[in-house]
Amino acid sequence: MGVKQALRSIDAFPRAEDHLLQKTQSGAVVSIVGLFIMATLFLSELSYYLNTLTVHQMSVDLKRGETLPIHVNMTFPSLPCDVLSMDAIDMSGKHEVDLDTNIWKLRLNSHGHIIGTEYISDLVEKEHDHSSHKHGNHSKPKLECNETEALNLLGFDEAAETMIKKVKQALADGEGCRVYGVLDVQRVAGNFHVSVHGLNIYVAQMIFGGSKNVNVSHMIHDLSFGPKYPGIHNPLDGTNRILHDTSGTFKYYIKIVPTEYRYLSKDILTTNQYSLTEYYTPMNAFDRTWPAVYFLYDLSPITVTIKEERRSFLHLITRLCAVLGGTFALTGMLDRWMFRMIEYFTKKPSTRSIHK
Repeated sequence: MGVKQALRSIDAFPRAEDHLLQKTQSGAVVSIVGLFIMATLFLSELSYYLNTLTVHQMSVDLKRGETLPIHVNMTFPSLPCDVLSMDAIDMSGKHEVDLDTNIWKLRLNSHGHIIGTEYISDLVEKEHDHSSHKHGNHSKPKLECNETEALNLLGFDEAAETMIKKVKQALADGEGCRVYGVLDVQRVAGNFHVSVHGLNIYVAQMIFGGSKNVNVSHMIHDLSFGPKYPGIHNPLDGTNRILHDTSGTFKYYIKIVPTEYRYLSKDILTTNQYSLTEYYTPMNAFDRTWPAVYFLYDLSPITVTIKEERRSFLHLITRLCAVLGGTFALTGMLDRWMFRMIEYFTKKPSTRSIHK
């Protein structure tokens, strides 16, 4: 009997008899408001717990000997596919023209609809073989030619004349070109660019009548350096650079940051994100270079690791106890204040009548 009495004495939640409890309309209103607030806070905390938390960490990049994938998807609305070429150069001196990667060109009409397709690797290979037979020297750049070739071109060689007429007709029809695919380059600083550099200099001169007439307007639909992870932002995606009655060279300076994304399932996605600086140089009548779109990239020595984490269940319980308990206590105080105020104002007139 003494033990039971001792246990009752430490009861922190004593109960009153039912006939001693008084229920009021104000208490009902406060209870409804309190329940609504508690339900809202509960759902908010539950959503906060279920959402994935991402934690960023940095470390030194230790990767060596790997290739860098470059995903490209661009549209050149003012240049036919026949004149476009893509080159890649890196700091080691490697100059890749005949790229053995998956790059495609889609011919577009003046309305942007697809009218044909070509595989750039096959196209470049054919042009390279043809140029090699004519040049007899593989070490010469494409834009160089000897006097014999110059005379042949200036004398409207049949193949050159056919090509010139075809491109001029495509320009008159407003043809454009969409270039897309994946470049696999060495994991060192370098650049790749899209231009008309694949053309013989004399052919290009006959087609465009000068470098200032080459319109390198472009739309970048996608430019990334690996697969995408949740929340990634590629600054060049959706970029439009349209030129009117002018021409020039675009240079995009890209700083690539190696990135690892670790999912809750422990799967690891290896990719890259990047930052960007843009520069445009307009052409003038005395420039000897031809317009192009350059992407100059360099790699950061720091790797960013992004980890998905789930907040602990004990953390959820702690927050629920805090917000729900606080709301319950606050509504209880509000109910007592309202009850006393109502009781004060309802009893005051009766007290006055008794004094009279």
